[in-house]
Amino acid sequence: MKTAVISGIGSSLPEKVLTNQDLEKIVDTTDEWIRTRTGIRERRIAGDEPVSHYAIEASRRALADAGIGPGDLDLIIVATVTPDRLVPATACFVQHKLGAGRVAAFDIQAGCSGFLYALQVAKMGIVSGTYRNALVVGAELLSKLTNWTDRTTCVLFADGAGAAIVTAGEAPRGILSTRLYANGEMFDLITIPAGGSERPISVEGIQAREHLIRMKGNDVFKVAVRSIEEVSRQVLADEGLTPADVDLFVPHQANQRIIDAVGARLEIGADKVLANIERTGNTSAASIPIALDEARREGRLKSGQLVLLAAFGAGLTWAASLVRW
Repeated sequence: MKTAVISGIGSSLPEKVLTNQDLEKIVDTTDEWIRTRTGIRERRIAGDEPVSHYAIEASRRALADAGIGPGDLDLIIVATVTPDRLVPATACFVQHKLGAGRVAAFDIQAGCSGFLYALQVAKMGIVSGTYRNALVVGAELLSKLTNWTDRTTCVLFADGAGAAIVTAGEAPRGILSTRLYANGEMFDLITIPAGGSERPISVEGIQAREHLIRMKGNDVFKVAVRSIEEVSRQVLADEGLTPADVDLFVPHQANQRIIDAVGARLEIGADKVLANIERTGNTSAASIPIALDEARREGRLKSGQLVLLAAFGAGLTWAASLVRW
């Protein structure tokens, strides 16, 4: 049976490291406070370069891992909430700078769930036979939209990109099941109030920092844990499997407490849960592909493994994908 297979993976992180001790100097916080509540010790922060810079680096590494070139691509999807520009799509910059030719290219905005949303779109294109080789990128420079005076959010966010090549393959390998959800009633739990057509950029809005990320952390935590558990069980049930069958669980790296709580609810042992948030922070749509690339390079990701991917983000959105690597 024809399936969509992740045939290559790559990532790119900025060189600059911002530690908790560095944050102690710019906001009212402590290393202990941050570690206890988030599990983060350090994160990567970009300079003046745009998000496409890291998206392109990650894409080149994913292409090399898959053993194909930019000219072999016929679909490019970039999941991001921090595009180079509002217009055009960052995927168009990636297409141009990679030298991929006039292939389909567009962005998806689904918050931290964006990579899994994009992965499902690519899967549908591959399985239908419309496309042969798709590039799926999760890329974020959240530091550009962070309120560095808000100690509850500025300790979380970071920058980076991860990319995957999705191609046609044969069962049992491939993206087995995906579930995507959203609930717009809770739009204000994670949001940037100004900068869009509802509230265009203004001097007053900038002075009030309405163009920066706002999040109701306690409310997000409760909904995130429940939603990720539920959607994870659904994709497993779709294939007649249970959490006990999972070889590697790769959740969105939002908060170590969320990761631990979901792992405990699913009864997936800590040795099977991939967490790198301690070093990378929350990179939104980029976190899952960055973690996958790290697992591959460290030898934790092996052919034949059953890999569970799950995320939750602004929208509110949540999603899970079950992959036979």
